Amino acid sequence: MSRDRGSATVWATLVAVVLSTVFGGVLLLGQALTARHRAAAVADLSALAAAVTWAHGPGPACTAARRVARAQGAVLTGCVVLGEVAEVEVRAPAGPFDPSIRARAGPAVSPPGRPPEGG
Repeated sequence: MSRDRGSATVWATLVAVVLSTVFGGVLLLGQALTARHRAAAVADLSALAAAVTWAHGPGPACTAARRVARAQGAVLTGCVVLGEVAEVEVRAPAGPFDPSIRARAGPAVSPPGRPPEGG
Protein backbone atom coordinates (compact mmCIF):
# COMPACT_ATOMS: atom_id res chain seq x y z
CA MET A 1 0.00 0.00 0.00
CA SER A 2 1.26 3.48 -0.91
CA ARG A 3 1.91 6.10 1.77
CA ASP A 4 0.42 8.76 -0.56
CA ARG A 5 -3.05 7.28 -0.36
CA GLY A 6 -5.57 10.04 0.61
CA SER A 7 -3.16 12.93 0.04
CA ALA A 8 -5.32 14.30 -2.79
CA THR A 9 -8.17 14.73 -0.32
CA VAL A 10 -5.94 16.71 2.03
CA TRP A 11 -4.69 18.93 -0.81
CA ALA A 12 -8.22 19.48 -2.16
CA THR A 13 -9.42 20.45 1.31
CA LEU A 14 -6.49 22.84 1.76
CA VAL A 15 -7.13 24.49 -1.62
CA ALA A 16 -10.86 24.82 -0.81
CA VAL A 17 -10.05 26.50 2.54
CA VAL A 18 -7.56 28.91 0.94
CA LEU A 19 -9.96 29.83 -1.89
CA SER A 20 -12.83 30.33 0.59
CA THR A 21 -10.65 32.63 2.70
CA VAL A 22 -9.60 34.69 -0.33
CA PHE A 23 -13.20 34.88 -1.55
CA GLY A 24 -14.38 36.01 1.91
CA GLY A 25 -11.68 38.71 1.96
CA VAL A 26 -12.74 39.97 -1.47
CA LEU A 27 -16.39 40.11 -0.36
CA LEU A 28 -15.41 42.03 2.79
CA LEU A 29 -13.37 44.50 0.74
CA GLY A 30 -16.31 44.98 -1.63
CA GLN A 31 -18.63 45.64 1.30
CA ALA A 32 -16.20 48.21 2.73
CA LEU A 33 -15.96 50.03 -0.61
CA THR A 34 -19.74 50.01 -1.02
CA ALA A 35 -20.19 51.42 2.50
CA ARG A 36 -17.69 54.20 1.78
CA HIS A 37 -19.32 55.14 -1.53
CA ARG A 38 -22.75 55.13 0.08
CA ALA A 39 -21.51 57.40 2.88
CA ALA A 40 -19.95 59.75 0.31
CA ALA A 41 -23.23 59.95 -1.61
CA VAL A 42 -25.17 60.71 1.59
CA ALA A 43 -22.63 63.40 2.55
CA ASP A 44 -22.89 64.99 -0.90
CA LEU A 45 -26.70 65.03 -0.76
CA SER A 46 -26.68 66.48 2.75
CA ALA A 47 -24.20 69.20 1.79
CA LEU A 48 -26.32 70.11 -1.23
CA ALA A 49 -29.44 70.30 0.94
CA ALA A 50 -27.67 72.65 3.34
CA ALA A 51 -26.23 74.78 0.51
CA VAL A 52 -29.65 75.15 -1.14
CA THR A 53 -31.18 76.49 2.08
CA TRP A 54 -28.24 78.69 3.15
CA ALA A 55 -30.30 81.90 2.79
CA HIS A 56 -32.52 80.83 5.71
CA GLY A 57 -29.50 80.73 8.04
CA PRO A 58 -27.24 78.00 9.42
CA GLY A 59 -29.94 76.47 11.65
CA PRO A 60 -32.47 75.65 8.92
CA ALA A 61 -29.66 74.68 6.53
CA CYS A 62 -28.24 72.14 8.97
CA THR A 63 -31.75 70.91 9.75
CA ALA A 64 -32.27 70.23 6.04
CA ALA A 65 -28.94 68.39 5.88
CA ARG A 66 -29.85 66.34 8.97
CA ARG A 67 -33.23 65.42 7.45
CA VAL A 68 -31.60 64.23 4.21
CA ALA A 69 -28.98 62.21 6.09
CA ARG A 70 -31.60 60.58 8.30
CA ALA A 71 -33.74 59.72 5.26
CA GLN A 72 -30.74 57.85 3.85
CA GLY A 73 -30.12 55.95 7.11
CA ALA A 74 -27.12 58.04 8.16
CA VAL A 75 -26.29 60.47 10.97
CA LEU A 76 -25.17 64.07 10.48
CA THR A 77 -22.20 64.51 12.83
CA GLY A 78 -21.13 68.00 11.76
CA CYS A 79 -22.53 70.96 9.85
CA VAL A 80 -21.01 74.38 9.18
CA VAL A 81 -22.58 76.99 6.90
CA LEU A 82 -20.43 80.00 5.98
CA GLY A 83 -22.22 82.25 3.54
CA GLU A 84 -23.29 80.16 0.56
CA VAL A 85 -20.91 77.30 1.37
CA ALA A 86 -22.02 74.35 3.47
CA GLU A 87 -19.67 71.72 4.88
CA VAL A 88 -21.10 68.60 6.50
CA GLU A 89 -19.79 65.41 8.05
CA VAL A 90 -21.90 62.27 7.87
CA ARG A 91 -21.55 58.85 9.50
CA ALA A 92 -23.31 56.11 7.56
CA PRO A 93 -23.13 52.72 9.30
CA ALA A 94 -23.38 49.75 6.96
CA GLY A 95 -22.90 46.28 8.41
CA PRO A 96 -19.58 46.01 10.23
CA PHE A 97 -18.36 49.30 8.71
CA ASP A 98 -19.03 52.81 10.01
CA PRO A 99 -17.46 55.28 7.57
CA SER A 100 -17.48 59.01 8.29
CA ILE A 101 -17.23 61.31 5.25
CA ARG A 102 -17.05 65.09 4.81
CA ALA A 103 -18.56 66.97 1.89
CA ARG A 104 -18.74 70.60 0.85
CA ALA A 105 -21.24 72.32 -1.43
CA GLY A 106 -21.63 75.86 -2.64
CA PRO A 107 -21.22 78.04 -5.69
CA ALA A 108 -18.38 77.38 -8.10
CA VAL A 109 -15.50 79.82 -7.80
CA SER A 110 -13.92 81.08 -11.03
CA PRO A 111 -10.24 81.95 -11.35
CA PRO A 112 -9.57 85.72 -11.23
CA GLY A 113 -10.25 87.50 -14.54
CA ARG A 114 -12.30 84.63 -15.95
CA PRO A 115 -16.10 84.70 -16.20
CA PRO A 116 -18.06 81.87 -14.57
CA GLU A 117 -18.77 78.86 -16.78
CA GLY A 118 -22.06 79.09 -18.61
CA GLY A 119 -22.30 82.82 -18.15
